Amino acid sequence: MLMPFRATRDSDGQLVDFAAVYRQLIIPAIEAAGMSPVRADEDLTGGIFHKTMFEQLVLCEFAVADLSTGNPNVYYELGVRHGLRPYSTVPVFRKGWSLPLDVAPISALQYPVDRDGTPTDVAATTDLLTARLVTAREARTDSPVHQLVTGLAVPEVDHERIDAFREHADRDEDLRRRLDHAARIGGAAVRSVEEELGQGRDLDVSTAVALLVAYRSCSAWDDMVRLVESLSQPARATRLVQEQLGLALNRVGRDADAEHVLQTLLRERPSSETYGLLGRVYKDRWSRETSSRRRAGLLSQAIDAYVRGFEVDWRDPYPGINAVTLMSLTDPVDPRLDRFLPVVRFAAERRLDGSDRDPDYWDHASDLGLAVLAGDRERAERALEHALAVVRDEFEPETTARDLGWVADAMVARGEDAGWVLELVADLRAARPA
Repeated sequence: MLMPFRATRDSDGQLVDFAAVYRQLIIPAIEAAGMSPVRADEDLTGGIFHKTMFEQLVLCEFAVADLSTGNPNVYYELGVRHGLRPYSTVPVFRKGWSLPLDVAPISALQYPVDRDGTPTDVAATTDLLTARLVTAREARTDSPVHQLVTGLAVPEVDHERIDAFREHADRDEDLRRRLDHAARIGGAAVRSVEEELGQGRDLDVSTAVALLVAYRSCSAWDDMVRLVESLSQPARATRLVQEQLGLALNRVGRDADAEHVLQTLLRERPSSETYGLLGRVYKDRWSRETSSRRRAGLLSQAIDAYVRGFEVDWRDPYPGINAVTLMSLTDPVDPRLDRFLPVVRFAAERRLDGSDRDPDYWDHASDLGLAVLAGDRERAERALEHALAVVRDEFEPETTARDLGWVADAMVARGEDAGWVLELVADLRAARPA
């Protein structure tokens, strides 16, 4: 909600009781549309007010902006919103108020008020606003900025940096516990939680992502694809959701569709995560291929994708460790391996030594892979112990076991002792989430 907090008189002398408008008109309409209302004055959990406000404007799938009285803060917020979001913003204003020239062409809903500023004809106006909000799910461009400026990019949000608004909009603690518990049981249990949450088109992005993560944890790839296809267009178009879709499509054997989804994201903005997922698509194709010539080409394609991902963000060891692992499999060994290994090792060590977060499975798995490539058995065994202690999802140790199995095969082909690596692989294959 973009609106003033208190009763205000406009330039015509008409009073608008925004608190009454919010309670009597806007909240009922939002709830009737299957949404939840959030207003800045109800969500100040500390920190700088503008930070909270900007997070709301970026993250809210839908917004209602009350333009009555010409409040400069609301108009500023509307401008930010229109610049960031091409669609799903619904303007309203007090009937009889003349909108300024710059916003006059906007299709806004008028609501009548009495002399005291409280809304009248509430039922009819509520129905109209509810209909506008339902229509907003269709994601038709309503921002004049995006209507008139072609090719305008929509900025992506670093979801790890969001705090105040995410606390409100994200899944509550009970939902988190239920999904985590359901994921340990299996896909059917997660589907039961999903059914309780209602239709996919009514889910906000954070709840949709929570469900996707739960399905991913139990390798329910078909459910991930189905869920994404059921979401509203704004939620479905979110980069984080599209990345998970690309992952799931590849796992269900639709690698061409996965490649299309990930390449589309990369054309919008290069990302180490997206390049890493694309590298996985090519790596899986390579692993299935029987033609030696085509295998060599696919392996090179996978390495290049991982290298591009690492070059986008040298701090992210995920594409880097995959790149150097595949470089060790080429015949002869890729000459870039010696150059990349120290850089990837530094990135991985920074992740392990970082004081702002506890290392996760992939941090220890990266350390394990690098130790194997360096022939450091003692460090590899120590890294494996740490990794097995924090396994969260079934596919984590399976993926690492597969990659190290390839490394062991390459070592055997070169006449090296790979027995100790195969022991690590066996322990990984026997691992299960805690």
